[in-house]
Amino acid sequence: MPDTKALSIGEVINLLREDFPDVSVSKIRFLESQGLIDPGRSSSRYRQFDPDDIARLRFILAQQRDHFLPLKVIKSKLTLWERGEEGEVVGSLSRTPLDESGEPLDREDLIKRSGLTEEELEQLVEVGLIRPIPNSTVFPPEAGVVGVEAKRLMDHGLEPRHLRSIRLSVDRESDLLTQLVAPLLRSSNAEARARAKDVLESCSDSVRAMHRALMSAELRQQISS
Repeated sequence: MPDTKALSIGEVINLLREDFPDVSVSKIRFLESQGLIDPGRSSSRYRQFDPDDIARLRFILAQQRDHFLPLKVIKSKLTLWERGEEGEVVGSLSRTPLDESGEPLDREDLIKRSGLTEEELEQLVEVGLIRPIPNSTVFPPEAGVVGVEAKRLMDHGLEPRHLRSIRLSVDRESDLLTQLVAPLLRSSNAEARARAKDVLESCSDSVRAMHRALMSAELRQQISS
């Protein structure tokens, strides 16, 4: 870009640190190694970031921070972002990935990302809305999204005990879908288990779409009544 000064990696970190406190040289280098960013280079081979590079980096970091998405999914979303279509739900991006979800979160990181207090997190754990990974003290990456949304609902006046119904609903639906593929899951055949995963991903997306449609219809009726 003419007449636009490119920034060094250190300058980029200083620029982004207020919005993304966890950004670091190693993190940016890792994103580059995974093919998500491709900054230019000076004659001395130092990285140089122009405004487009920085906007791309902001998008990636925001997807990690706000949606806890794995890099594989973010890379797919980048294609849409480049075309200005990121908000659209297209093809495989609407699928629920069951084989890749990102890095687990420890308690401190979960609190930091979600804005929950220690007490609020403990209450959500007690009602089962957030559960640690079995036999560990860390939480699945999805706990970040649950924490953020639970905090939003509590800020509107709901209490953790009110949110227990969400966990119970998920448990019932999960049991229902698991029964659907039970014969496949019992098989030691890799092909059968891959088929089970495929069916579960597809069915969970259908359940999610039905939830959204039914909720919208119900609330619209409440507003108009």
